[in-house]
This record gives sequence, structure tokens and C-alpha cells, in this order.
Amino acid sequence: MARKYDVIILGGGNAGFGVSAIAHEAGKTIAFIEERDFGGTCPNRGCTPKKVLVAAAHALHEIEMAGVHGIAVGEPSLDWTKLIRREKDMVSFIPGAMESTADKRGDVYKGSGRFVGPNSVEVGGEVLEGDNIVIATGSRPRPLPIPGAEHMITSDEVLSEEQQPGDVVFIGGGVIAMEFSHVYARAGTKVTILEVMPQLLPRMDADAVARVQAESERIGVTVRTGVEVKAIEEANGRLEVLYAHGGEEHRAGAERVINGAGRIANVDSLDLDVGGVKHDRIAVETDAYLRSTSNPAVWACGDSLTSSAQLSPLATYEGRIVGRNIVDGPTAKPDYRVIPSCVYTVPALSTVGLTEAEAEAQGLDVKVTTNDMTGWFSGKSYAETVAWAKVLTDTAEDRIVGAHLVGHQGEDLIHLFAMAMRHGITVSALKDGIFAFPTFSSDVKNLF
Repeated sequence: MARKYDVIILGGGNAGFGVSAIAHEAGKTIAFIEERDFGGTCPNRGCTPKKVLVAAAHALHEIEMAGVHGIAVGEPSLDWTKLIRREKDMVSFIPGAMESTADKRGDVYKGSGRFVGPNSVEVGGEVLEGDNIVIATGSRPRPLPIPGAEHMITSDEVLSEEQQPGDVVFIGGGVIAMEFSHVYARAGTKVTILEVMPQLLPRMDADAVARVQAESERIGVTVRTGVEVKAIEEANGRLEVLYAHGGEEHRAGAERVINGAGRIANVDSLDLDVGGVKHDRIAVETDAYLRSTSNPAVWACGDSLTSSAQLSPLATYEGRIVGRNIVDGPTAKPDYRVIPSCVYTVPALSTVGLTEAEAEAQGLDVKVTTNDMTGWFSGKSYAETVAWAKVLTDTAEDRIVGAHLVGHQGEDLIHLFAMAMRHGITVSALKDGIFAFPTFSSDVKNLF
């Protein structure tokens, strides 16, 4: 006889934990199904361990700029093996800690779950029935239809291989490629990025991306956009990427070729058709409440959606919305208008709201203010190689509609803009605010 639950959660990452926090508090019976390690991609194989490597890149950048402050230092040398072991040590407790939390909230099943009916799933030969089934299975690297694609590694290997490669090629110029390229390049690895689109980070503001690209090239990264990758070949222990660029054929050799083309929803092994869950083989089709349009017992949140950005805090946010809708009925809808995010290059690119191109496409009449702060006292004090901002304001409403920063501690400052946008704080109110001085935050009032 199948075991019955109020809520079955497929996936033990941030989205699933967001659901379980609400459902557990309401006294619902919960089953967790996780096939790998609890916590999911972000804390185990993504944003959390990556920041350990990014922190090392920051340290190398500070050493590079030490001479500006009158500090003489020798040539730095990074021990890649120690760095990777430090990263692994810092995140090693996470799966166990999160599984312990899952145990306190419900029953844990290890294995790969799949639908065997509209209200039932199978895991490890056991069938579970649920009044609600939540798809929170996260994402996986996007497969690329390139001959020789089997030679590529992913960010998983970047975060686990203890030997630093002498040279790497990234196929794709998205977030993963940009962040790891800055770590590799500052550590002494030769880096090439091949992007099929005309712009790196295609969804980001073009002017902000141009600043990041210029800094990437300054530290030695080779960037090629508008390319067509033909094949990846192996010869004598090395790899060669064959690609077309500018009407000519080229080859790029490397020890490692890395899939930097982003991630896709991890739903193809769930037997969605058996569960009566409508999908397009890429993602589950959901309504405004994150409920399946074809099976009212099924919900989806986190990276298993494609209608929202693949961000860890957003996964938790969506999970909590699903949890509330399960407990209280479908009343809560996600609001995606103000979602701050960062690309952790060195310096970082931080963004919230509309890009200039998006504002133009919507026909909005906005004021666009761009500032280069490298010559400002704050920028010069810290010898910033990039300190740049673009802010979009609706002057008629006296409100911010978008902000994009590179450097200048933008990964923290972006939340001032996000809070102002979300809570209706006007541009005038921000400019009239009192900030501690001299700080990067005090420069905010001069960015409009």
C-alpha cells in the first residue's frame, strides 16, 4: 500500500526547502525526494563554493593594485590544490545539515523520483501518494549539440579538480564562464571565451557588459563573440576547439574545455506525461500561482521553471509562495519586477530592474544617467580599475526603474536601489538621505 503525504517535494534544494518551511509550520505531512545531496546546486556545487574561489581572485586583484598604495609585494603564487581543498572544506557540512533539517520536517527518500500517476511518484521501488506534488528538481548544465561535446567539463569539475589547468576554453559567455574566467585568469591560467551571441552576458545591460569585457581582456582573457563552434577534438592529451569567427576558421587549444552555456530545467527524467503534467520538454507549464496548468495537484518552483531567473534566493522565494498556496489555497503570485542579481567577476556586475534596451522596447520615457567613478575620491582611494554605474529613472514619477553597476561595491549597493524600487522610495528621498561619509554608499545620491 502506498504511503500518503500532504506534500511530496521532488528535490532537496532551496526551492524545496522554501516549500517545506511553510508546509511544516502548517502541520502538513511532507516527503522529501533527493537523488544527490541535500542543498542542491547553489550551496554544494554553485554560488556558495564559487565565492570561495572569487574571494581568492579578489585577493590577487588587491595584490596587483598594492603598488598604488605604496605597498611593495612580490609576485603572488596561488596554490590551486589548497584553494580547492579550502572550498570543499567550507561547504562539506552543508548536505548533512540540510538533510538533518529535512528529517525534522518530514520523511526523506534518497533516489530519483518519477511520476507513476497524477498524484503518485515512485522512488527506489516504493510508491508515494500526495495531495500535492512539488517539482523543485533544479537545473543541470545545458547540453550542447557539438561534435566532441563529451570532452567538455562543467562547473562541477572546475570546483573539484585540484590541478590548475594551464589553459581553458569556455564554450558560452554566460555567468558561469565570466565568473570562473576571472578566477582562472588572475591565477595564471590562459582563458578563451567563445560566445555565439554578439554580446557576452546577453541578458545584461550592453554598456555594463562592455566594462566587464574590457576588464576581462585587461587581465588577459581572450573574448570572441558571434562565433560558431564546429567541433571539439582530442589529440595528444590536449583538446582543440574548432570555430568560425569573422568568416574564417580558427582553432583554440586547451587542457580543459568548459561548458559555459548556462543551465536548463532538470525535469526530463520525471515522466511528466504519466503525471498528466503539461510541458514542452524543457519546462513545466504553470499558471500565475506556480501550479501546473494541467494537473492541479502539481506545483513547480526554482530552477525547474524557465519563466524566471535561475537565482538561489528566487528559488527560496518561489518555494515559499508554493508553500503558502498549498496551505491557504492559490492566492499568492510571485512578483519578479525587482530582483537584484550579481555576476561575480572581479569587479562584479550588479543589476536590478530594466536595462536601457528593455526600457526602450517598452516605450518608457526614462532618464539615463551614466557615471564613471574611477576618478571620484572613493574610486581613486581604492584604486578601482572599473567603477561605473547606469541608473534609469522615471522623472515624471520620481522613481528608479533600473540600475546597473560594475565595481564600486555594487554587489552591496544594488540592494539600496532594489529596496527603493520595491518600497516606493523616490529618487528625491534618496538624494536627500544622510549617508556616512566617505563611503561608496554616499556616492549613491550622485548617480542620478
